[in-house]
Amino acid sequence: MILTIDIGNTNIVFGVFDGDKLVLESRMDTNRHRMADQYAITIDQLLKLYGIKREDITGAIISSVVPPVSDQLKISVNRVFGVTPIMIGAGIKTGLNILIDDPSTLGADLVCGAAAAKELYSLPCIVIDLGTATKVYAVDKNGGFIGGVIAPGIKISLEALTGRTMSLPMISLDGGAPVIGTNTVDCMRSGVLNGHAGMLDSFIEKFQQELGPSTVVATGGFSSVIKEYCKCKFEVDQELLLKGLKFIYERNVKKGK
Repeated sequence: MILTIDIGNTNIVFGVFDGDKLVLESRMDTNRHRMADQYAITIDQLLKLYGIKREDITGAIISSVVPPVSDQLKISVNRVFGVTPIMIGAGIKTGLNILIDDPSTLGADLVCGAAAAKELYSLPCIVIDLGTATKVYAVDKNGGFIGGVIAPGIKISLEALTGRTMSLPMISLDGGAPVIGTNTVDCMRSGVLNGHAGMLDSFIEKFQQELGPSTVVATGGFSSVIKEYCKCKFEVDQELLLKGLKFIYERNVKKGK
């Protein structure tokens, strides 16, 4: 079994693959102050909860956009399983031709999403990652990562709206968002959700003007929520980054890949 860990700014997502089957998926908040032993205890308890033995884990791979956390998790994985995890970064085989100005600056999360898109979906493919930031990026028909856009995420947008105004309350996004709100809460929900959906529709349309007809796949915590507000159709794949980690792991440990 392979342990995959995706460290984002808001959440850490753990996955365990038994062959191609994802047998464990769990998440916890990203806390920059946790130490390696604390992560080790959490991982060990998580495996016990799902009935997985330590010795079942034969390899691990980590993707991170929060270096202090990845340093601690690397140590904890080694302590629990006695294996050194592969870290997504320079020198790792991804199967992608990275065509941006400076490939070394490409975020590990984008690498994993693009690697999974190349393996699982028809190309060209547009990937939407709705996390702390909203990222939209493209893999061309030849499997090349050609670039994308980064925008404030849905949660950031809502926090900015409430944090920078005196009279607007903190709200939940549950409950729907009519385009024309008739109360403060609905007006705010519409602004955040319909506004974000309109932005995504615009990006997808403009990307396809350059790429031609493309597959579109979305991942991240808000992907299922925002789908109903978008005009453009896309598939939701919440495990996209974990799958990308598995593909990259296999590419780096198996000969002939």
